[in-house]
Amino acid sequence: MKPLQTEALAKRCPTAVRMAVVLGLLEVFGPISMDLYLPALPQLADDLRTGQSLAQATMSVCMLGLAFGQLVVGPLSDRFGRRRPLLAGIGLFTALSLVCAFAPSIEVLLAARFLQGLCGSAGIVLSLAVARDLAEGVELVRLLALLTTVGALAPIVAPVVGGQLAAVVGWRGIFGVLAGIGAALLIVAATALPESLPREARRRPSGSGEFRVLLKDPLFVGFLLVSTCGGAAFFTYLASISFVLQVGFSLSPQLFSACFAANAVMSVLGAQANRAAVRRAGPVRMYVLGTTFTAAAAVTMLGAVLFGAGLAALLIPLALVMFAGGTTQANGNALALADHGRRAGTAAALLGTSSFAIGPIVAPLVSLGGTTPLSMSLTMTVAYRIATVLLWLAVLPRLRRSGTA
Repeated sequence: MKPLQTEALAKRCPTAVRMAVVLGLLEVFGPISMDLYLPALPQLADDLRTGQSLAQATMSVCMLGLAFGQLVVGPLSDRFGRRRPLLAGIGLFTALSLVCAFAPSIEVLLAARFLQGLCGSAGIVLSLAVARDLAEGVELVRLLALLTTVGALAPIVAPVVGGQLAAVVGWRGIFGVLAGIGAALLIVAATALPESLPREARRRPSGSGEFRVLLKDPLFVGFLLVSTCGGAAFFTYLASISFVLQVGFSLSPQLFSACFAANAVMSVLGAQANRAAVRRAGPVRMYVLGTTFTAAAAVTMLGAVLFGAGLAALLIPLALVMFAGGTTQANGNALALADHGRRAGTAAALLGTSSFAIGPIVAPLVSLGGTTPLSMSLTMTVAYRIATVLLWLAVLPRLRRSGTA
């Protein structure tokens, strides 16, 4: 199916890089609400006279909102277009940031954070849906690779900026900053992002019908399961890496930040390498290579931990995991959306929810036996190996039958 561009859109549509920056910022504005105030959690707990577990729960409820809000916003965007749900989501996110800033109790903050996550999910799901409206095939992969680059840079910058903000304006001030970011993005989206879904391409509401169509497509489900495994591995990394490096290997906070930033840079490099190579190799071959190489690097990391090879032997294969992961996501999403352009919002919602919903499930399970280099590397290896098995058994045979591979 061809991209759903109209003549008016083609005249108003910015360049690919500018569009990718706009979509990338929209994609991360919800998740950045977690990264930015992470350093202020102890301060928040003291100020609201609550325990550390409830302070951390403000992160978990936001993640749940980010996950399940996509299931609402995605189908709405297939019915009403992309702009209205997106602008509504950003506007409500901005207002709820102010509610969080003035929350008088932990109970009010928890409720506001969940709703903030629901509204922030609009950026995640609609950035992918808009990209699918504008491009397909190799060009969609290249556009999504640029989005991955913007998304990977956010975790580098946000915690550092958040730490400085926590010292200067406190946790309430950080939510004020988030309200300012939301207001700025609302202006950007309103002025720089045209409607990408023409009226004639919009879907009539059909309850759960669109979800049923997608979940009856074995190829889409295969991509969905591979994406879920990748999300499980990534959230294992996020939940574990601080403890592994700072407790297990006694790294200082500064050295930990440097290692974390280096891994994010590797993800950026992987996305850019994929963007450069996909025109020659094609998205299917790059997807297979990326997924297989990620699993191989994870096995190497596990072997290094089992044989007690030291910090460098852990960090090098972990960096390769991040690099290979950067080559995979854009190809997988582009291939999953290839046959579902007219329900791209709903399809993007399922892809996004599958990755985000697994986070609150995996993180506590990994820490049950203590967050160690072994528990992190073992869980990541198992997840990536399952993803590889699903790729070879559930995805590739159907791609070959369809003539895509």
